[in-house]
Amino acid sequence: MTTYDDRASLTDLTATVERVRRSVEGVIEGKPEVVRLSLTVLLAEGHLLIEDVPGVGKTMLAKALARSIDCSVRRIQFTPDLLPSDITGVSIWDQQRRDFEFKPGAIFAQIVIGDEINRASPKTQSALLESMEERQVTIDGQTYELPSPFMVVATQNPVEMEGTYPLPEAQRDRFMARVSIGYPSPEAELQMLDVHGGVSPLDDLQPVAHAHEIVKLVETVRGVHVAETVRRYAVDLVAATRTHPDLRLGASPRATLHLLRAAKASAALAGREYALPDDVQALAVAVLAHRLLPTAQAQLNRRTAEQVVQEILQSTPVPATPQQQSGLTMGRGFGEQPSRSL
Repeated sequence: MTTYDDRASLTDLTATVERVRRSVEGVIEGKPEVVRLSLTVLLAEGHLLIEDVPGVGKTMLAKALARSIDCSVRRIQFTPDLLPSDITGVSIWDQQRRDFEFKPGAIFAQIVIGDEINRASPKTQSALLESMEERQVTIDGQTYELPSPFMVVATQNPVEMEGTYPLPEAQRDRFMARVSIGYPSPEAELQMLDVHGGVSPLDDLQPVAHAHEIVKLVETVRGVHVAETVRRYAVDLVAATRTHPDLRLGASPRATLHLLRAAKASAALAGREYALPDDVQALAVAVLAHRLLPTAQAQLNRRTAEQVVQEILQSTPVPATPQQQSGLTMGRGFGEQPSRSL
């Protein structure tokens, strides 16, 4: 049971996140919305998939986020010859002890950077499934807990590029959000030449937050209140993907949970103790689109999953904005149901 003293205040949260944001934006020029989404996923206890063409800073973003927090970091370069045991670890026979000794793999870190995840085979990709969902690894019948906080930040190239394997549906569904960095504006690219032209800004990047602070911030986000109308709005959006004629696979119940958690984190980042329909709307494309599979006809018509989610947002009625109730404050009732419905 989490008590009020175990959580950071919203003031502490916004101050800590602001330090991390400035640190990351010092490396990633001109992409504030991408950085904000990354921090939202971190506080919502999710995993982030960064998909884009080579050379736009996917790995740089992952490294900048990891180095801005004082926690354990491991990087995995996914290649066709990578084995599942390279990720999870392996039991090795110890001649002196005459027993098996477990050697932890790269997954045993608080932030795991999976570079070009779709260049490994589906068999190797599946080594991440248990750890991403259950935050544990089972080897030879023995279960090992992963550290907290735990976040996988994976990068991938578009599937039409040579030497890539498409991520299995079960793998994509475990990523809370997908983001594309995109090309920088000419001004941002010019500034990048000035900043990155001599040395890498990652070399001077120092941690601005500690792992235990992030754990407290996560507890704060868990306490953000979500009204019944906002929860139902999230359910309606996800349910609409399962009946849309342009989709052969809609979003899962896990997607609904991820959308709700991300909305709570977004509200906390905005300094609010309660989530709004706007929080759900702003994150719907990032959280839902990568889980959806368009039909063959939709693909022929060049319809994307992002367009379908935007269409669903336009057609789904938005509930009335819930107002903050008296008593729904950090000192009283934070994270609890208010005495009357919103």
